Amino acid sequence: MADPARAARLAQRIKVVVAEALRKAVKDERAEAITVTDARVTNDLQHATVYYTVFGDAASQQGARDVLEAKKGVLRREVGRNLTIRLTPTLEFVADEVPVNASHLEDLLRQAKERDAEVARLAAGAQPAGDADPYRKEPGAEDDVTDRGEFDDVEDETVD
Repeated sequence: MADPARAARLAQRIKVVVAEALRKAVKDERAEAITVTDARVTNDLQHATVYYTVFGDAASQQGARDVLEAKKGVLRREVGRNLTIRLTPTLEFVADEVPVNASHLEDLLRQAKERDAEVARLAAGAQPAGDADPYRKEPGAEDDVTDRGEFDDVEDETVD
């Protein structure tokens, strides 16, 4: 089993090699819209997962998926040429959902901000329901009397 730091360095190198191979070795116009975002390698250095995003609509995403599956052998060969390890890892391509999730979170945050502004606008002119002082008081009780607890009689002593 390899060192996790070595696996991380190898994953970064695979990410760069796959991105360059998509630009140079793959002769397909659908590959131009692919952006390699991340790569992960197992600790035994046998399998690599490459995450990618595609700029465009669903048709271009499907085209990119088809290109990556069709050119998986070419990309693995390029990875094997550019790495100095005994065995070339198998490649698995996974569509990266982070940008989609990020835009969804931004929409939710925008909606929450709009609702907060609406609540603040409604609260600006609101009056409290009921009395100004809602707490019950005993008849004849004074406002400045404080409750004394069981430890209020003990004086503070400092330990030298």
